[in-house]
Amino acid sequence: MRIATVRLGDASYVGVVNPTADPSGGTVAVIDGIGSLDDVVRGGTEMLDRLRDLLASAKVVDLDSVSIEAPLSRFNRDILCTGWNYWEHFEESSGLRGSSEPLARPDRPTFFTKAPGTVVGPYDPIAYDPGLSTQWDYEAEIAIVIGRDGRSIPEEQTMDHVFGYAVANDISLRDMQRAHGGQWMKGKSIDCTMPFGPWITTLDEAGDPGDMHVECEVNGELMQDAMASQVAFSFPRIIAELSWGMTIHAGDVLLTGTPPGVGNARSPQVFLADGDLVVTRVSGLGELRNRVTSTVLT
Repeated sequence: MRIATVRLGDASYVGVVNPTADPSGGTVAVIDGIGSLDDVVRGGTEMLDRLRDLLASAKVVDLDSVSIEAPLSRFNRDILCTGWNYWEHFEESSGLRGSSEPLARPDRPTFFTKAPGTVVGPYDPIAYDPGLSTQWDYEAEIAIVIGRDGRSIPEEQTMDHVFGYAVANDISLRDMQRAHGGQWMKGKSIDCTMPFGPWITTLDEAGDPGDMHVECEVNGELMQDAMASQVAFSFPRIIAELSWGMTIHAGDVLLTGTPPGVGNARSPQVFLADGDLVVTRVSGLGELRNRVTSTVLT
């Protein structure tokens, strides 16, 4: 299933989406009486079974008659993130990390977090304040939504803990990243800057993540274009490493890294500006369309 948070009238509901090839087309079954999508993710197989039961009698409307919101709004903690998870991105960023010494390829995944206040919906504005930075960059990513608690999960069992996948864009302020000791959290935690959605695609619907095609366009120009099979560390490896001694919880969101083509690594560099349209898509998971919009955050 593709499960969204949709607004119809004055209320938000869980919606099961049946899209067409046109991202704006399709239908959505509006589910009443099940709470929020946050509740469904945390409710395990019992809640999914209940959702399927309610689906049979749900009101079905055209997708363009509802507003699609960020799928989740109640976060356990910061968004969990993976850095440098495409070797081409690791290499393209060499010399741009604020250190004179080149870094060797890491043997294990690199993790950081970003604040949940960054999250916006799939069609919401990306807040932009040049008073904070002039180096606003895009990073298309596949997001994993955890559906079952676990700690020190063996790699071969990690996918039993995954509810599904979504699309995200890890907007990053490059100069702010370097200004805080090379620690990334601050430069990636600016309010209302991480588009997320448009829905959560469950594992049975998503298929093999290695077949997912990740793209990012800015003003119609293709900037990032890669297959998820190019990741340095597989999704099971990421989850196993992250959960080693640390409990991951149902409802946690884990970003899996961005492919090459970021604006910071281009020559000349390309940074986002007021009015830019950022389109982030992953085959099988959907598309985000977000306008960079001037907002005073300082």
